[in-house]
Formats: sequence, structure tokens, C-alpha cells
Amino acid sequence: MRNLIVAAAAALLASQSLAIPPLPPPPSPAAPPKLLIVVSVDQFSADLWDEYRPQFTGGLARLASGAAFHNGYQSHATTETCPGHSTILTGDRPARTGIISNGWANWNAPRADKLVYCGEDESVPGTDSDHYKLSPAHLRVPTLGDLMKQRSAASRVVAVAGKDRSALMMTGRSANQRWYWSDKGFVSDLAATSPKSVAAVNSAVARIIAAPTPALAPPDFCAGKAQPIAIPDHAPVGAGAFARAAGDAKAFRASPQADASVLALSAALVRELGLGRGASTDLLTVGLSATDYVGHTYGTGGQEMCLQLLELDRDLGDFFARLDGWGIDYAVALTADHGGLDIPERARLHGVADAARIDPALTPRTIGDVVTKETGLQGPILADVGVTGDLYLDRHLQGRDRDRALAAAIAAYKRHPQVFAAYSKDEIARTPLPAGDPTRWSVIERVRASFDPERSGDLYVVLKPNITPIGHATGSVATHGSPWNYDRRVPILFWRPHMPAAAREEAIETADIMPTLAAMIGVPVAAGSVDGHCLEGIAGVACPPR
Repeated sequence: MRNLIVAAAAALLASQSLAIPPLPPPPSPAAPPKLLIVVSVDQFSADLWDEYRPQFTGGLARLASGAAFHNGYQSHATTETCPGHSTILTGDRPARTGIISNGWANWNAPRADKLVYCGEDESVPGTDSDHYKLSPAHLRVPTLGDLMKQRSAASRVVAVAGKDRSALMMTGRSANQRWYWSDKGFVSDLAATSPKSVAAVNSAVARIIAAPTPALAPPDFCAGKAQPIAIPDHAPVGAGAFARAAGDAKAFRASPQADASVLALSAALVRELGLGRGASTDLLTVGLSATDYVGHTYGTGGQEMCLQLLELDRDLGDFFARLDGWGIDYAVALTADHGGLDIPERARLHGVADAARIDPALTPRTIGDVVTKETGLQGPILADVGVTGDLYLDRHLQGRDRDRALAAAIAAYKRHPQVFAAYSKDEIARTPLPAGDPTRWSVIERVRASFDPERSGDLYVVLKPNITPIGHATGSVATHGSPWNYDRRVPILFWRPHMPAAAREEAIETADIMPTLAAMIGVPVAAGSVDGHCLEGIAGVACPPR
């Protein structure tokens, strides 16, 4: 396999002519780490972790030698990027963070576009949900970085990510530096001075995108997955090896090179900013998005995903080796914002008989037409916001007409053989908030964990397992977002040098990461103030009484 050396090259560029502070004395083994690194691998399901774990030899293998939970859960129903990232460093589920999905309807938004992006401030004049002002305004709870800054202003909070919502939701309101990929390279929403590293990495990545990239040479394990899968009205997937034409930035984003660039900038900023060398613990969040783009573009079961994960393992190993060489005392937590479902065409070849694409009869417009015929109400019935999950009645429906439309829409969805359930907003609100083992939650309890009374829809539609909510695959061929465990179950890994290895089987939640890391660095979290709880036996963590 080809070694991606973007990280090494960019870090060297960034370190030229920079004054690097001397190393501090070696810390006591019981002392808090000087740098916390929290990594989110977008769409990295525990199914993928279990399948590929024997193949990992680099950074993921290192993390597996710590405390490795393969039964971690994004326990809520709407398993999307923004809500998933909102749980990782707040200790809360979306019902408390307020981040119910990647976007929702706000009928009171002071603009014509009533669709709201999870990471924007819609009150900013001249914005819409595609051209937004990035903001943590919708996040209702503090992050670990916010708590660290409250305790010590000397702590630095830095984010680097392939998506803006990853960087935003993992840092909150107190970030010193926040960089995320855009079509213009790595950019920031913060007014802080731009480090030299950013320009160096952007220049290096621009040169890489401008040049063609030959196909990766797959190892035997990946070559065995190279089976072209036909998708109606779409190019076949499953046999690709990431050959890329010059200038194809979209293909770059859905390739291992994208994560390598994020790790390059992460390493360069550690070096330039002196992270892990100050008086207080610093926090670096790293959002690796390429696995998600690969999953959407090719599915999760082919050669493309195989190559992506093995390259990610290798690049993470290079990243950690660079930190080791700099003598930084660091600890790592790694998880995912959600899992993912493979394309139904390949799943059926592997014996998943019920795998299918969503019936076009389940679009909100088609269901609305059914309701109009059955009730005589004037359409439209459902707003054009989403296909499943949170759905909204059109605003012109009021009073008894609204009640009739809601009842008829729920009945129409329930009649369809691909639908598992359709719940009204009132039914969800009456459901108590779930707690305890997330594997034992009912589906409506999972939906309740994603519910916010101000932002959630008038009804919530759940498809049956293995139904892909993409009908005609003109863009993405596969996705996520369901309450089923292939989308909920994710790995949760903790590592620090010399900690004992532990392959843990118990079911935990991503909301447990924040209170565990807080205990590791001595940041108090009041009992009952978050949904998650501190995990015992993680790198010597002493959890407070519950």
C-alpha cells in the first residue's frame, strides 16, 4: 500500500523557523495528561471495527491496546453527524444538547428559508441554511473544552476537522482555534490569528489535489472485496481504489488523503502552538470525515472502505509516532458519531434478503397526496424537510384540520410494509427519558433521546431494518440515520501510555466519554448534571461518587 506522507511533510513545513518551547520534566504516572486528543471517525461503525480489528497494525492497533469498548452506543434514534458529535464531549444525549439532527425546521426564523442548519445562527442577516454563519448557538450545554476553560484560562482548546459541524460540536463556545475543510482549504469561523501551519498545509494539499492520483495497490484482504456492484442509474461501486483525476476536490474528500490532511494540520498545530507543553491540560479534537464520505459514495462493504480503514490506521500511527517523537504526554479517546448501512444491492448478495431502497411512495409529497384524497384537506400536507425521521406538517394547517392531517399521515405511513413505526410528537413527549443499558431501550425510547419539544417534527417515521432511505441513487448510494444498531453501535477507545489493555464487552454510551475524560484531568462534573457517567478503570481514572 502507498504510504500517505502528507502529515509528515506538512508538519515539517509548519515547524520551520518556529520557536518550540523545551520539553517539561517527565510527569508522574498518576498526573493528568498534558494533552487530551479526542478523535471522531465519521461513520465508523462497531461492525467495521470488529471486522477490521485483526488487520490493524498502526494507530488503531495502538488504541486497541488500551481500553477498547466495541459495544459503544450513540444511543439516540437520529444517528446523524451533528447530533452524534454533540454527545461526545458534552456528556449529554441530543434531547439535552438540543442538536436533534443535522437540520430542522424553525418556522420563526427571521428569513425566508425556514430550514435551520445545526451549526448556524439563523438570525444573522443575509444567511440561509446553505450559506450560513457558523455558530454554537443551538448547542444548549457546555463541552469539556468549555469546562476546562472555566477552570483554567491557560488551557487551549483546538479543533481540526473535515466538517465544520464536527469541529463546532466538539469544542463549543471556548475554542482558541477551530479549523475545518471547505472548498477553499482549511478555514475557521474564529477571529483568532491564523497559525503559519494552516497556510503551509493548505498549500501542500492544494498541490496534491491539483495533481492526478494513481490507484492504491490493495493488499490481498482488500482485493478480495473488489467486486463491482451494479446500482440502477448509477456507476458500479465496489472495485475502486481511489484513482483521482487532477483537480477533483470532491473525490479527494472521499478518499484517505482527506483524513491525512486533517492529521497533518493537527500535528502541525500541536507543534506550532505548543499544545501539551503548558501549565494546564490542553484539548485537541480531531474530526476525520473521509470514512463517512467513502461510505456514502461507495457503501461500507467494498474494497473502497477496506482501503480507507487500512490507510486511516496507518496515518493515525504516523500521527501518534510524531507526537511520541516530540515527547508530549498525551491521552487519546476515539469514537464515531454514528455507524452506517451498506448498499442494499451488495447486502442482498451477502444474504440480507430484506435489504432494499425506500419505496418512492414514502416521499412526504406522495404521502401528502394520500392524505389529501382521504381527508379532502387542501395540500400541501407535509413540509419538504426530510424523508424519514422528523417530519413537519405544513404551516397552513391549523386546529382541527391539523389534527386530522396528522392522524391521516401517521396512518398512511403505518400501512406501508417498509415502515416500522410512525409516532406523533405528543406520543414521543409522553415517553419518559430513557436511562440504563442502551441495548434495552425500545425504539420510541431511542426516538425520545433525540427529541426536543421546540425543534422536533410533528411526527417521526422509522423505517424497518435494512431499508435504505435513498430511493434513486443519483448522489449518495448509502447512508445512516436510523435507530437500528448498525447505525447506533460504535467503538469507544481510550489509550494512554502504559495503561493496561482491556477489551471491554459492556454496553456504554458516547455520552460517557466526557465525564470519564473530565475525571482523568481533574475537571469536576456535578453528579446528575449530564446523561453520561464516568467509566471506572480507564488509565487510572478515579471516578467521583455517583
